[in-house]
Amino acid sequence: MVRSKITKVLLSAVAVSALTTAAHAAEDWGKFPGMTIEAKLIGGQQYEGLYGRIADWEAATGAKVNIISKKSHFEIDKEIKSDMAAGTTGWCVGSNHTSFAPQYEGLYVDLKSGLSSAQIEPYVDGIIEASTVNGELLMLPRAQFDVSVLYYLKSNYEDADKAKAFKAEYGYDLAVPKTWKEMKDQAIFFADPPNFYGTQYAGKDEAIVGRFYEMVVAEGGNYLDESNKPIFNSEAGQRALQWFVDLYQAKAVPAGTTSYVWDDLGQGFASGTIALNLDWPGWAGFFNDPESSKAAGNVGVAVQPMGSVARTGWSGTHGFSVTNDCENKDAAFSLVHFLTSEESQLAESSGGSLPTRDAVWEANLKQAKNGDDAFRAEALAAFAEGANHAFAVPKIPEWGETTNIVFPELQAAIVGDKTVKQALDDAAEGVDELMRESGYY
Repeated sequence: MVRSKITKVLLSAVAVSALTTAAHAAEDWGKFPGMTIEAKLIGGQQYEGLYGRIADWEAATGAKVNIISKKSHFEIDKEIKSDMAAGTTGWCVGSNHTSFAPQYEGLYVDLKSGLSSAQIEPYVDGIIEASTVNGELLMLPRAQFDVSVLYYLKSNYEDADKAKAFKAEYGYDLAVPKTWKEMKDQAIFFADPPNFYGTQYAGKDEAIVGRFYEMVVAEGGNYLDESNKPIFNSEAGQRALQWFVDLYQAKAVPAGTTSYVWDDLGQGFASGTIALNLDWPGWAGFFNDPESSKAAGNVGVAVQPMGSVARTGWSGTHGFSVTNDCENKDAAFSLVHFLTSEESQLAESSGGSLPTRDAVWEANLKQAKNGDDAFRAEALAAFAEGANHAFAVPKIPEWGETTNIVFPELQAAIVGDKTVKQALDDAAEGVDELMRESGYY
């Protein structure tokens, strides 16, 4: 699994470095004068620092990069599928993700055809495995290994009056939640709508289905069985979905949460009006930066909560792929290698994201010995523990299609249009039909 090699290094890591090496500075990215590489990239505040480095690659190679689309991954996914249907896939580099990669059959080239084993070896073995579909390495992983942990406003746990009131109402001491039940209790307790909310969640697309999936696993169930038959309409699934419903009905989450995706959650917590926020590593630096976040200086980070059976750990990795129809594949290989290089990962991980190269973790360890950033130390320790519980979504092309079937049903239960059981049964019926049509059983 992804966690195997990462955890060994992460458990000791408590800081992120911004080191560069002389060897990397001298790396030859090739010469491609006059070439233009068209790219479709995921957009968002946490990615812009890396894209700023593209100018260095252009200066080194003589080529140019034309970013023809920059959107959320869900929107990029729709656009890429439209291109595949229309046969307009002559652009060269695309953002990809381990959750999305299996569905783009025939679109992307096996990167082993353009990169040597020596160039691939420095990446974490488990993440290369997760980026490989049917024996083909379809993406090169960037410093964006994701597993969610809990960000929280520390001031809520330093208020004696709140602690006393909480104990009187719920019968146990107020402390950073260790379980999903405690998180729900506290989110409802802290909420003061419309000015302040206990928590939030992404409420549409793959975002809510992925969160639901990990909670089903945490409750002792699963999304699909070994034959890829849907089994999430179980008692574990009902408990998981009820958590979302209860928070929405109690007005402990913003009313618009059913339309939220990741950027909405990041901006929401940074506004200082959300008490508890389960979110990804790349937001850590943003949340504690006073120039971008009203929560800065008041942010704590803890490992993700436990369900009834296990700790949640839905995870994945961002990366870059090269299309089969790209006319300048050598330049495209060079660009994706540059964007995921040691130097790029050192720079990108300085904002809090988790790298996917062993040498970057080793550099972090070396720098950590003299680190003096207490927040970053706390964040990295939480993500180190969180990585122990990481698991990927089912590696099947239909994963994305299943989420399109499931998320409207989850929404229907959340807003009260259907019961939890009815919504899950209807979702499972739709996924079952898809899986039968796909020939799994």
